[in-house]
Amino acid sequence: MATDPATAEKPWPIGLLSSKIREYIDRLGTVWVEGEITQWGLSGGNVYGKLKDVDGDATVSFTIWSSVKAKLPDDLKHGDRVIALIKPNYWVKGGSLTMQVFQMKHVGLGDMLERLERLRRQLAAEGLFDATRKKRLPFLPHCIGLITGKDSDAEKDVLRNAQLRWPAVDFRIVHAAVQGDRTVPEVISALRTLDNDPRVDVIIVARGGGDFQNLLGFSDERLVRAAAECSTPLVSAIGHEADRPLLDDVADLRASTPTDAAKRVVPDVTEELSRVQQARTRLIMRLTGFLSNETARLGSVRSRPVLASSNWIVDSRSQELTRYVARGTELVERALDHELRTTAELRAHVRALSPQRTLDRGYAIAQGADGHVLRSASDAPQGTAFRLTLAEGVVAASSEGPLTENQ
Repeated sequence: MATDPATAEKPWPIGLLSSKIREYIDRLGTVWVEGEITQWGLSGGNVYGKLKDVDGDATVSFTIWSSVKAKLPDDLKHGDRVIALIKPNYWVKGGSLTMQVFQMKHVGLGDMLERLERLRRQLAAEGLFDATRKKRLPFLPHCIGLITGKDSDAEKDVLRNAQLRWPAVDFRIVHAAVQGDRTVPEVISALRTLDNDPRVDVIIVARGGGDFQNLLGFSDERLVRAAAECSTPLVSAIGHEADRPLLDDVADLRASTPTDAAKRVVPDVTEELSRVQQARTRLIMRLTGFLSNETARLGSVRSRPVLASSNWIVDSRSQELTRYVARGTELVERALDHELRTTAELRAHVRALSPQRTLDRGYAIAQGADGHVLRSASDAPQGTAFRLTLAEGVVAASSEGPLTENQ
């Protein structure tokens, strides 16, 4: 058989291609896989069925020969989650691929719990369960988003209890599968729908409990991460008190039952009105007590002698004003006397130094015709006319020239 590369001029026969495919697939050998049985049919003692991926959209056909089936558990059926040892087989004549099963068993509860615990630790390490990221629920939500199964008891419990507590509360309900293959995609879609609705103040995911396998969808990593991305506060009411899917850990509030979720999200109108009335009563009592105390204090102040009559204020201030006026008058008079004495002293000094006092002592002032004072005998040669200013009056005079010492 030719092994040259296939070309348009030298194409391979179909048999060559089929044999090469079978050789390639045979080299894969046996492999352990996990999935969900979606088809289980008996024919001639053999089993022909299909195995579907648990998380993804992938399916393969399988065959269990009667010799192998005799060694397998008798309770295997459609819908079971199993692990199987298979070997891919390519049927050359029919051109089909099938998986031959050598071993098959249920996925043990211990295996699932171990996987779930590993995922829980991984998400916790990423901080998805931290208390710091949990959002506070609104005190009185105007609109509650509810994700639950259609016509389920969980839906009825939430609506009945919420409306009993606060009749005016509004709901936007999105129905989704709460078990089976459709749970994860439908709940994720409902979460995103309600989270994008600006009217929704809080979201409740409710389911009425169930066995461990029925709740596995609410521990799916995709759903948990979608819940962590919600900006709207999220309440998880999936199982009963003993159940704890991963959605409970990532939610902002875990409710033990749907009824508990309604009570935790919606306040009781009767209780709130009672609290308001109690608060008003306490406020009135405190305000009344405060006003009574202040009235008594004001009465005590007004009864004091200083406030019994208002005239004492004017009288005491008038006396002080009289003292201030008298003191001011005294100080002004003292200042005036001091200044008068100072002025008299200055006047005496000025008079003592004045030219008139010099003239009074017998001196005279000689001034030339131009009015300048004659200070030297040379300033008045013979025949010079000048005048003499005396203590009383002025006389005209004429110089006969300077006198010698012998004259």
